[in-house]
Amino acid sequence: MTRKYFGTDGIRGTANKFPMTAEIALRVGMAIGAKFTNGDHRNRVVIGKDTRLSGYVVEPALTAGLAAVGMDVFLVGPVPTPAVSMLTRSIRADIGIMISASHNPYHDNGIKIFTHDGHKLSDELEKEIEELIDSDITPYLAKSENFGRVKRLDDAANRYIEFVKNSFPKDKSLTGLKIVIDCANGAAYGLAPKIFWELGAEVVAIGVEPNGFNINEKCGSTHPESLRQKVLEEKANIGIALDGDADRLLVVDEKGVVVDGDQLIAVIAEKLHDDGNLKRDMVVITQMSNLALENYLSYIGVGTIRAQVGDRYVLEEMRKNGCNFGGEQSGHLVLSDYSTTGDGLVAALQILAILCEEKKQASKILHRFKPFPQILKNVRFDEGKKNPLSEKSVQDFIEKKSQELAGEGRILVRKSGTENLIRVMAEGKNQKKVEKITDEIVAKIRVH
Repeated sequence: MTRKYFGTDGIRGTANKFPMTAEIALRVGMAIGAKFTNGDHRNRVVIGKDTRLSGYVVEPALTAGLAAVGMDVFLVGPVPTPAVSMLTRSIRADIGIMISASHNPYHDNGIKIFTHDGHKLSDELEKEIEELIDSDITPYLAKSENFGRVKRLDDAANRYIEFVKNSFPKDKSLTGLKIVIDCANGAAYGLAPKIFWELGAEVVAIGVEPNGFNINEKCGSTHPESLRQKVLEEKANIGIALDGDADRLLVVDEKGVVVDGDQLIAVIAEKLHDDGNLKRDMVVITQMSNLALENYLSYIGVGTIRAQVGDRYVLEEMRKNGCNFGGEQSGHLVLSDYSTTGDGLVAALQILAILCEEKKQASKILHRFKPFPQILKNVRFDEGKKNPLSEKSVQDFIEKKSQELAGEGRILVRKSGTENLIRVMAEGKNQKKVEKITDEIVAKIRVH
């Protein structure tokens, strides 16, 4: 399905350029309000944001659009994306909206939308909203006496802090653990260190000085170098890095070794399986997860289902198949017993609970399998130009290279849903062969 505004994770783009302009945000607000206004009661929407400067443009435009069609707006300020999902459910709102471009640089921004039950929109709902954005919205505008009211929900952050803490076992404490937390100068800067401290840990916080421009800049889950250095410098037990909206995490062990989402999936899945708490003994992963993860989970008696890339697709497969755990290599981990979307802090507490229980160093716990060599390269293409993957010669070349790896590896080539990039991933037992095939595919795409 071709979509004009929505990608794999809401609407996203460079601020002040289509589709992330104030004008479009206003119409998005009106369209969302028109779609989710329900009955004669006061319809509610929760709006959160991260720390990007452009949030001050997008937030009031969205708010004006929503109020114009009669929705009451609750502004909660900088909070993680999963906090918006939780608060939407908590205050019985009709819709929740997060203004964030997640792990992207500060000059991008985005709009993520949640339904009343805290789930991201389906493709079908996104299509309906797109049609409303481009239609005559006049019939949906409220009468003067029915404009929506706008107010701030001052205790939003504290509500979310308690929600996250309640996901940690009541009989455990983080006392004795020294944790470095990197908040990516993003949405969790004001609350993540507090959560770990209140649970008893000694906390060293970095990436907690947002200025509107430094979100994800050489910090957070996409840039773990600062976290590695700080963990070693502080002789910490573990390091945890969030991204700009704190819906994903990356971990560094006490030796400074980075642990990706695949290893974290293995750790949490095995714990849930051993405790009899993994529904259907199945885990949902994506096409990006390493084959070695699939093999390891099979070895311990856990099956896997592969979904499209994107945490909402992971959750869709979880709901469809009756699973309660899934995740992505990037660190989006969805534990549906607690949350309806990826939550970096909830996932971090599950890892820390396992550390507390096993009383071993992180390096002894967090490396469950040896990944197959996996090469990932990005090819940028100009905005507005034809997607190179639509060329038949490129498709045929990728298929030919896939056949070369058949039986001993795999290739995945896809357009990013959040940036103008073609992502080329290849993995297999023979690293030199994987590298050669990846370079050949990249070269072929660049020609087009």
